[in-house]
Amino acid sequence: MERIIEYSISESTNPVTVLDFLKREGFSRHILSSMKNSPNTIILNGERGFGRSVLTSGDHLVIIIPETETGENIIRTEMDLKILYEDEDILVINKPAGMPVHPSMGNYENTLANGIAWYFAEKGEDFVYRCINRLDRDTTGALILAKNPLSAAILSVQMKNRQIRRTYLALVDGLLPESGTIDAPIARMEGSVITREVNFETGETAVTHYERLAVGREYSLAELHLETGRTHQIRVHMKYIGHPLPGDYLYNPDYRKIQRQPLHSYQLEFTHPVTKKAMLFTAPVPEDFISAF
Repeated sequence: MERIIEYSISESTNPVTVLDFLKREGFSRHILSSMKNSPNTIILNGERGFGRSVLTSGDHLVIIIPETETGENIIRTEMDLKILYEDEDILVINKPAGMPVHPSMGNYENTLANGIAWYFAEKGEDFVYRCINRLDRDTTGALILAKNPLSAAILSVQMKNRQIRRTYLALVDGLLPESGTIDAPIARMEGSVITREVNFETGETAVTHYERLAVGREYSLAELHLETGRTHQIRVHMKYIGHPLPGDYLYNPDYRKIQRQPLHSYQLEFTHPVTKKAMLFTAPVPEDFISAF
């Protein structure tokens, strides 16, 4: 959807061109290129501005960010979405278990993307699906969606630079040590499209920090933080150190107490892509996770 952002140029801003100012604000090359191809996307003090226009103290700059993509190909499916937060730039969802994040073969109408498409259609708004932190199908919890190209570009850079702090909770087999760091590269298992494994020859760098929060009869409750975001990273790393997640159909199919891996995206901390304010969101732990412990 089209996004309009206004900037009041402060006294602390040295004379700078609009183009350089927008680059500093996080506008990607793709966004700037789309603006260049669209008329009247820069309005400076009530008149048409240009990338080479110079900004000085007291100027009022209005930027209209055009939408260059479409979400029309995503089937709309009515869903009971658990929305933790929404504004003009981001949407934070508490994702349930059993829901893929993106459509794929065999999953054309049951994904989060389908539910989001329905949600915005009901509001009469166009929406392009831009997921920032992806979660496995059976992993629950907080997930960020960007509502426009600018928020997507800035949040993607934050993810790349590890500036989005992700806190996970997991139940793992046995008595987990009080704390530790797992630094073990992860690769796709030979002969499999989905399954991953620790592989020091072909794997990509993967680092997970964990802390034991509590101990039950069979499981430990762990808090985990990721330095990297490899596919199935927590699930693979916990199995590697001998404490796999129960109910994990790929790595530990023990369904005595829970029917899916008890992994929950509990908290997200990041800087708002436009307002620059510190944001913190917590997703309630699901009932099956609690009862299994």
